[in-house]
Amino acid sequence: MNTAQHIPPDVWNAIDYERLAPQHMDAGRHAYVAGGCGWDRTVAANRAAFGDWAVLPHLLRDVRAGHTRLHLGGLELPHPFLLAPVAHQRLAHAEAEIATARAAAATGSCLVASTLSSCRLEQIAAAAGPARWFQLYLQPERAHSLDLLRRAEAAGYRAIVLTLDASIQLASRSALQAGFAMPADCQPANLTGYAQPPAPTLAESESRIFQGAMRHAPTWDDLHWLLQQTRLPVWVKGVLHPDDARQLQAAGVAGLIVSNHGGRSLDGAPASLHMLPVIRAAVGTCYPLLLDGGVKGGQDAFKALALGANAVLVGRLQVWALAVAGALGVAHMLQLLIEELHACMAQAGCAQLSDITPDCLQRTAPC
Repeated sequence: MNTAQHIPPDVWNAIDYERLAPQHMDAGRHAYVAGGCGWDRTVAANRAAFGDWAVLPHLLRDVRAGHTRLHLGGLELPHPFLLAPVAHQRLAHAEAEIATARAAAATGSCLVASTLSSCRLEQIAAAAGPARWFQLYLQPERAHSLDLLRRAEAAGYRAIVLTLDASIQLASRSALQAGFAMPADCQPANLTGYAQPPAPTLAESESRIFQGAMRHAPTWDDLHWLLQQTRLPVWVKGVLHPDDARQLQAAGVAGLIVSNHGGRSLDGAPASLHMLPVIRAAVGTCYPLLLDGGVKGGQDAFKALALGANAVLVGRLQVWALAVAGALGVAHMLQLLIEELHACMAQAGCAQLSDITPDCLQRTAPC
């Protein structure tokens, strides 16, 4: 496991951290983080989707007062890059989420801490800046979910991000082939002390999926219950279907994250970017939407913003930067993303985020 805290000389773009990460992680850990599920088709689709669009340059625009400031969920942020909730970050670096939180604080970035983090949510909050949200997986026992919620409120998290698309996560074939097994030091620190229910005894006619893995999957009743338990804004992550988007909006959810869980939930699900305009059309122009899935550069963020996102989340790229250079690497990666976005905006004639519209893009692949 790497403990490095220096920037390699051959990092010129944010995506270079992806290239260097295998040099700083063993093969099994790298395969687990890089992989999605099944044949990794959705992982590939997330990246390919950005290539379906080109950015149109715009001439003679005065962008000397340009900036990327935005208001999001009650926060004032200097840029539209959030650090996605990524579990088990000790796989990449000994300081795990503490290092990531320090990088977020240094760059004014909103950090979304995972329920399945290697460090306790209170420790992460102490290292992060004021822009911090907590990602919640509902637990089999509501008392445990409520305890996580109260801990997040007490630690000063500003919003709850409820992930709903990961009740079943099938292993990636690449991780299986690498022989990956979760190390003993990478257990979810937040869940220590919460007794897990025993595996059910299934009748011969019962399914390991329907009556087994899905027995504690969240339902609409669980969502309504959660909304009644907190005054914090609740976002929902994992939305791809427009009908779900409309129902969640009507239920009082603060905003949605268009996401296929980085390809880790349903292999063969559509790319998040492809569904973003569909979800935007379903919820209207003013409702907050974030995009999660495949963002590796500033131009990717520009395309997502043009297609309807208010901001984007960065997932695997934060892990690659963490593996290569710890907190310094994550902060440097974010700064590179910001500068790449600035460069794209300047050449497209966009002085602020509100200038980025669908007219800034040209479709390069058939619809």
